[in-house]
Amino acid sequence: MQQRSEETRSKIIESAIKLFSSRGFNAASVDDICADAGISKGAFYHHFESKQALFLALLDGWLQTIDDAIEASKDKSAPETFMRMTEAFPYIFQSAGNHLPMYMEFWLQASRDEKIWQATVAPYRRYHKYFATLIKKGIDEGSFAEMNPDVAARLIVSTAMGLLLQSLLDPKGAKWEKVARESTTMLLNSLVKK
Repeated sequence: MQQRSEETRSKIIESAIKLFSSRGFNAASVDDICADAGISKGAFYHHFESKQALFLALLDGWLQTIDDAIEASKDKSAPETFMRMTEAFPYIFQSAGNHLPMYMEFWLQASRDEKIWQATVAPYRRYHKYFATLIKKGIDEGSFAEMNPDVAARLIVSTAMGLLLQSLLDPKGAKWEKVARESTTMLLNSLVKK
């Protein structure tokens, strides 16, 4: 029973990604998602209370990879933490590259819907806070030079988002995983106490 329920949820998610990407959030209805997934509306509402809840679950699922990389690195020194996080880059770029229209939909819907905006901006704020804390840890442990942790964290988040956006808009323009690793190394070198 559990496996069947998980399979149904997976079908809903796959259909939602496909339809939100091709038609947009507003044009893709719950009926469309159910038809594409080959499930009933009851099965849909068993897993998601609304189309918006499904949309937000898609965002959360993608962000979980980033959160897992952060969690796996939390007991390391600040410089080690930065480099450990690069291990998540292959999955992040691969999953993002497959769903450019979906991510554009997140940003578009965030501009139109307060609840989606709150859910979309929350991770940026969480990552900013995380990196500011990590920078402060690095300063306190003597690994990083004195700097404003808040500004450094904004630079890190901005760089990450910029690289992700470039990889989505121009997937063949560079080897984005390599660029991300080299960018992380450059950032890290600029933080390290000389």
